[in-house]
Amino acid sequence: MNLKGKRILVGVTGSIAAYKTAILTRLLIKSGAEVQLVATIAALDFITPLTLATLSKRPVLSVFFEKSSGQWHNHVELGLWADLFIVAPLSANTLAKFAQGGCDNLLTATYLSCRCPVMLAPAMDLDMYQHPSVRANLEKVASFGNVILDAETGELASGLSGQGRMMEPEHILEQVIEFFNSKKDFQGKKVMITMGPTQEALDPVRFLSNHSSGKMGYALAKTFEAQGASVSLVTGPVALKLDESRFQVHRVTTAAEMFEVAKSLHAQMDVVVFAAAVADFRPQNVADQKIKKAGEELTLRLIPNVDIALELGEIKSANQIHVGFALETEQEEGNAKTKMVRKNFDLVVLNSATEVGVGFKHDTNQVRIFHKGGNEVQSALLSKDAIAEIILEEVKKVAS
Repeated sequence: MNLKGKRILVGVTGSIAAYKTAILTRLLIKSGAEVQLVATIAALDFITPLTLATLSKRPVLSVFFEKSSGQWHNHVELGLWADLFIVAPLSANTLAKFAQGGCDNLLTATYLSCRCPVMLAPAMDLDMYQHPSVRANLEKVASFGNVILDAETGELASGLSGQGRMMEPEHILEQVIEFFNSKKDFQGKKVMITMGPTQEALDPVRFLSNHSSGKMGYALAKTFEAQGASVSLVTGPVALKLDESRFQVHRVTTAAEMFEVAKSLHAQMDVVVFAAAVADFRPQNVADQKIKKAGEELTLRLIPNVDIALELGEIKSANQIHVGFALETEQEEGNAKTKMVRKNFDLVVLNSATEVGVGFKHDTNQVRIFHKGGNEVQSALLSKDAIAEIILEEVKKVAS
C-alpha cells in the first residue's frame, strides 16, 4: 500500500529492540509516509539519532528545548501533526508512565497530548512481559483506546526464549496498512458539527457566553473524519487549534450567525451533531459605547435566541440523523428525553453538570446516550476522544 501523505510519529524508548526502529522507519518511508521520530534519552543509548535522522530525513527529537539552537519542540504540535503515533519499542518503564499519566520527557508529553490513534509495541524479557503489573498496565492503556501490538515469541536478549520480542517491523507495517485500509463506516458521508460557545454582545467590549471549550465537538469531528466522513465544523469562539486541512471550518460568534451557517449547510448533510453550547438569550439592546458604572445595579433585558436544533429538526429529512447534547443539573434523564422528542433528535447525549470531571473545559466526560427507540448506553468517565468513539458507535446503529 502507498502511505503517501500519511504522517506517522514514531516513539523510541530504552530497549535493545530500538535497533528495529531503524528498520521500521525505513519501511514506512519506503511506503511513502512522512516519519518524525521522538526518542527518550535512554533510547539514544541503544541507537544513534544520526541513524534514525538519516533514515527519516528529519532530526530526531528527544528534549523540549535545544540549548545549542534555542529551538523549542512543542509536544502539542507533534500530537496534532500525526495521523498515527507508534511507540516501538515500548519499554516497561514508559508503559507504566503511559498507564499512570506520567510526564517527564518529550515522548510521554507527546503521548498525553496526541489526538491521533496510538499503536504500542512492547518489548521486554519474558518474565517482565508476564508480570502482573505489566499485564495490568497493558490492559489499562488498551482501555484508553490504544492498539497493543502484542510482543512476539522467540529468542530474547537475555538468552531466554519466549514472548517479549518487539513485533517485527514488517508485521508492524502490516498493522499500519490495515489501520489505514480498514473499513470506514462513514466514507462519503457529510457530517456537520456545531461546537463551542456563542457570544452575545452587551456593548463593544462585553458579551454573554458560557464555559464551553469545544473539546467534545472537536473530538467528534476527528472521530467522524477518521471513519471517512467529510466534516464541516460550525464553531463559536474557541481556543483550540483547528486543522483546516482536515475540516471545513466555519467560524461564527453569535447564535444568529451559527444558525444561518448551519441552516445553509444542513440540507447537504447526512449527520448533524449539535454539540455547541448556544446562548439561549441575548441582550435586547446592544450599547453603542462601553456601559459605564452609573449606579449599584444594572438591569438587562434579554430576549430568546433562535433554537438552532429545534429549527433544523423541523426541516430534518427522513434520511438525516440528528444528534443532540443535554447538559443538565436536575431531572436529568427526563429533561434529556423531552429535548430529544421536542427537537426531533435520533439520539441525545446527556452530561451531568453535577459530576466531577464532566462537561465544560474538562478533557474527560461521562455520558448517557438515549435513542429515540428507547435504547440507552452509559459510559464510564473517559477521555473525550474515547467518548466520541462511543457516540460514533451509537450513530452507526441509527444509520444501519
